[in-house]
Amino acid sequence: MATTVADTALTRLPYVRRLEAAGFRAWPASKVTFDGAWQLRLTPGHPSKRLNCLVPLDPFDANNMPARVLAACSAFEAQGLKPAIRQSPLCPPELPAILTREGWVRRHETLVLAADLEKIELGGGMDHLPTRDIQRFSEACVRIDDRETTAPVLAGIISSIQPTAGLFLMEGPAGPTAVGICVQDNDLAGLQQLVVAPAMRRQGLGREIVTAALRWAKLRGARYGWLQVVAENHAALALYEGLGFAKVYDYAYWQRGD
Repeated sequence: MATTVADTALTRLPYVRRLEAAGFRAWPASKVTFDGAWQLRLTPGHPSKRLNCLVPLDPFDANNMPARVLAACSAFEAQGLKPAIRQSPLCPPELPAILTREGWVRRHETLVLAADLEKIELGGGMDHLPTRDIQRFSEACVRIDDRETTAPVLAGIISSIQPTAGLFLMEGPAGPTAVGICVQDNDLAGLQQLVVAPAMRRQGLGREIVTAALRWAKLRGARYGWLQVVAENHAALALYEGLGFAKVYDYAYWQRGD
């Protein structure tokens, strides 16, 4: 019988908690509040669900869940945001049934992958030093990514990252070709915002920017790399698994079915 994510992740919740916390530090929301172990993250102006979601962080904090969901929905709507609830292994197991009864739908399956940087092949390719120009980097991200946000909003998010963040920008004659952020959080190196311009894909730029970023983080003391990737992004999964990354757990977002 296949082992479910819940079966395996509940045996290593401390590691899941650590990666979830590192992820939120690496991509900080503009407003964060808590209701017990439930975190509400709001960032008007940016569509990322990671920045705009209700996140239960303790599978045993399951009191008054319908009322807590309703209160969070009011907070989202007050900011003009679509409510989203993040279901990870830290979510109370009873919550999905409650959401289903209320007409919510589970979407946007995402995998969290990790690798021991001593055990994966990072190669000795071209090194790219991170840029310190947040505005230029943000403009490049907006130019090659299709998310509905602006460079000033993105620059504000990047400026709020508390751990050391390396901003990796590759450019060609026609403009930016690939971008990526590597957040070194003690011994963790988290890869964020990895995007290759559509016209430049399948040319090795993704692997080049990933390995350069991880080499940079490893030299600074990182021992483990981690990242999040949409489950349907088969090309990215092939890249990361080819480098030696393996799945730790997954998560998804619940949204209203309208």
